[in-house]
Amino acid sequence: MATGGGATPRIIIDAMGGDHAPDAIVDGAVLATREGHRVVLVGREAVIRGVLARHDRTVAAAIEVIDAPDEIGMDEHAAQAVRSKRGASINVAMRALKEGRGEAVFSAGNSGAVMASALFGLGRLEGVRRPPIAAVLPVVGGQLVICDTGANADCTADHLVQFAHMGSRYAQRMYGIANPRVGLVSNGEEPGKGNALVLEVHPRLAASSLNFIGNVEGRDLPAGKCDVAVCDGFTGNVILKLAEGMASFCFGIVKQVATSRFHYRLAGAVLRPGLKAATATLDYTEHGGAPLLGVAGNVFIGHGSSNARAVASAVRMATRAARANLLPEIQDAVRASLVEREGGPGTASTVPATG
Repeated sequence: MATGGGATPRIIIDAMGGDHAPDAIVDGAVLATREGHRVVLVGREAVIRGVLARHDRTVAAAIEVIDAPDEIGMDEHAAQAVRSKRGASINVAMRALKEGRGEAVFSAGNSGAVMASALFGLGRLEGVRRPPIAAVLPVVGGQLVICDTGANADCTADHLVQFAHMGSRYAQRMYGIANPRVGLVSNGEEPGKGNALVLEVHPRLAASSLNFIGNVEGRDLPAGKCDVAVCDGFTGNVILKLAEGMASFCFGIVKQVATSRFHYRLAGAVLRPGLKAATATLDYTEHGGAPLLGVAGNVFIGHGSSNARAVASAVRMATRAARANLLPEIQDAVRASLVEREGGPGTASTVPATG
């Protein structure tokens, strides 16, 4: 949904989702409100208002609250919980989005439940086979969009081709990259390298309208060799978690060394502003949430351990997506992938949106 007349988009937040909910989620909503964003909190109203009471009354009064009597835990079976708990906060949030009470949804809760709720409550854009999670990582020279990072562990060639088209359009629309370079994650750069899935996808991407640069290895990703990396959700999730872990490890080592001796501590004091800037670049809380591309609504999924800063960052990103009128762009990208699959224009409607 696009916002008209310059109105600030309303971001609907699942206040009960996440390891530190509802406190960190509500605190993040307050931070975002202070920045000028509009947020709607969904969850147990009495609990949410109790957390809001700790904050400035004027800011708290600007935040709308929608009551949801139930919630879905991080360890619950996603699809079953979504079906059985109609009053769960994530389900109520999706219904509110569909009813036009906001322009995007953000949740740091059970990612499987967020995806299931989006599929059941909003549905898919026409022609979408599997919606991917498009996480963004900082790399040399900019950022990298990875499709998929966990929504679909097992994929077909059709899925990955659509991921490439959607990810490319997302990078173009959200980050201003005119012609995003698309790479296919593999265990070697040569076209003949990779598993059966990669070998099937490579020639299709090579023949597509995308700016496909070929296979990319793990070491190519942080070097900024491509703008969009395409892979199945299993591989993408491993890449994402490894990147997060390595960032923490590297800064831990630097901190340990910098404080080990007196003259190192003096040098560290001089370098502190630069190190803080570098830490912010690699900190997931600066990126907030990852979009679930291909569903019929702007849906963003956050890290389970999201703190207030991460929530505020997610609100900023969701606001940008709503203002960018992202959904029609993603729909157009999907149609392009379907036309290419059928070998010419006018055939997209013949491809079912299932699979």
